[in-house]
Amino acid sequence: MDFLVLFLFYLAFVLMGVVMICICTKTQRLKGLVLGGAQMCSCVVPQPLQRAVQRLLHHLFHTRNHAFVVLHLVLQGLVYSEYTWEVFSYCQGLEFSLHYLLLPYLLLTVNLVFFTLTCSANPGTITKANELLLLQVYEFDEMMFPKNARCFTCDLRKPARSKHCSVCDCCVHRFDHHCVWVNNCIGAWNTRYFLIYLSTLTASAATLAILSTAFLVRLVVVSDLYQKSYIDDLGQFQAVDTFFLIQHLFLTFPRIIFLLGFVLVLSLLLAGYLCFVLYLAATNQTTNEWCRGDWAWCQHCPLGAWSPSAEPQVHQNIHSHGLWSNLREIFLPAAPCYERKKR
Repeated sequence: MDFLVLFLFYLAFVLMGVVMICICTKTQRLKGLVLGGAQMCSCVVPQPLQRAVQRLLHHLFHTRNHAFVVLHLVLQGLVYSEYTWEVFSYCQGLEFSLHYLLLPYLLLTVNLVFFTLTCSANPGTITKANELLLLQVYEFDEMMFPKNARCFTCDLRKPARSKHCSVCDCCVHRFDHHCVWVNNCIGAWNTRYFLIYLSTLTASAATLAILSTAFLVRLVVVSDLYQKSYIDDLGQFQAVDTFFLIQHLFLTFPRIIFLLGFVLVLSLLLAGYLCFVLYLAATNQTTNEWCRGDWAWCQHCPLGAWSPSAEPQVHQNIHSHGLWSNLREIFLPAAPCYERKKR
């Protein structure tokens, strides 16, 4: 079964790639291996091609642009167009409940609303006007976030849990990461929108995968394909098995099978990432803090003094105050300390 084997290889390759990326972000030695591999490739690839690729990557990932936003909307439009033109119409013919068939459109509407909010909302830009207020929101741990740190690019004191985003060229309060898919930073004031956007996007992909699978299963059951037989290459009658059914469905409904494969892989990736984001929310961490947490060094440690034999200083999360308090902070961002005292 060529299609099934190729699909399984593709799925395994994508999942292994995601796992390796996650491991590399937390392991210093693997980071060195990745950099070494990049240097070896640079010896083979011609210089003009390297410069062209570097310019393209810099434009895509180090400057604010709408390329990934447009790609996001185009992919979403293609998926829903295929669902509408084929899966929806076929399912109506097979007497599926209309409520189930309309559920993806409801999720799409909610998703687009929070996608727009995530793109357009202020993530928590630190300015001269709010600098003193935001300095009082979170405690300084004197390890990852020292009290007297200063952003020399913005010429501002850095509140705890903030970071300068080189893409947006500003410091962001409770900086999580810069998301190219929404062309915006994810910070204290739009994390709630991003969480709902990611949840509805995951639910949309999973719903489309379930409905597409349900249509194919209902089709096989109604047509009694699993009870039939076929003649193999040797001229012998063989009972229909799972591999033959997948091949038959792929040849009969190629676009639906590709749609199912795409949304299935997307569902798995988004579900994994959503679990990670929910874990961060439940423990009151940001992606930036999670990546830096295992190797947080004191400010007086000289640059370049790290060695493989050195003992790491494990960062203690002082901002976690229980599950419900942490989740409330996502949807009701923390206010300056003096304001809370007045209340």
